[in-house]
Amino acid sequence: MVVLIYQNHLHIYSSPSPPSLLKTKSSLGSSLYCSMASTSDWKSNLLEFPHLSTTHRNLMLDLFSSVDAHLGPHLLPSATPPDVAFFEDEQRTSQGSLDIRLGQNDSAIDFILGSWLHCKLPSASASINITTLSAFLKSTTDAPHLLLEFIQSSPNSLILLMDLLPRKDLVLHPDYLHTFYQDTQLEKQRQTLDKLQEAQPYFSSSLYIRSILSPTAMVVNIKCDNMEEIVRDHVGVVAKELLRIWLESCGGKREIGEFEREILVRRDDLVKRKTLEIDLASNMPRLFGTEIAGRLVSEIQKAFSA
Repeated sequence: MVVLIYQNHLHIYSSPSPPSLLKTKSSLGSSLYCSMASTSDWKSNLLEFPHLSTTHRNLMLDLFSSVDAHLGPHLLPSATPPDVAFFEDEQRTSQGSLDIRLGQNDSAIDFILGSWLHCKLPSASASINITTLSAFLKSTTDAPHLLLEFIQSSPNSLILLMDLLPRKDLVLHPDYLHTFYQDTQLEKQRQTLDKLQEAQPYFSSSLYIRSILSPTAMVVNIKCDNMEEIVRDHVGVVAKELLRIWLESCGGKREIGEFEREILVRRDDLVKRKTLEIDLASNMPRLFGTEIAGRLVSEIQKAFSA
């Protein structure tokens, strides 16, 4: 799940206390608001977020800083080529940045992907800004992947896609549902956003995208005149809490049988392949042309197959 561009505009064994990804629960909360200094291994273009409001930009920096603070020792330095770390179309009306950091050999992290896109829409001065932070795990664990995506088509409209993407059928594995979605109280976070007067449910035009989300996925469209306040007091709080839950509950190696691992690998590969087909391969050429889109897709494919 890389950039879920919405087509309406563009188009293990269970454990009650799963091990922390890197740190103990007590140490996580104190560093969620760490400074930008800890993000030195991310490409500088990614951390600029030049087209976001101050509040939204600060939120993204907080999220990336938190990931770096907890996962930095378990991630390789960024090796993203310069023409992928920053790119723009010939008219210089659409720009973007993509950075991918692979996990160390002994880490449960497959890779972490961050990106921002700024695209002018056909309608006059309108534009769309998409910021993404996603994390994929290796087959040494069946814990959920992470997705945080913010899609803003105007100062008064913000679509959120925030979820721990399940890697097992939740009907066949109720213990998985209990461990990662019920015990973590993700439903409470979903309801926090759902109860906002300014929030409405959002339905992706892709049925496939809808099918891979969890029951506690936070997929809403917020429309209001006080977006800075909503992002600061509500969206940001929930996004940081979701990230904290993922860092605490989805790390470490889990005991998985060989047959179970084979199914997990096939499922992960299919999700990655369909994401490229449905999302990037179909949308990016229209936004940035075939040459730039080809570079981006190629770099993401490398991460998918690493």
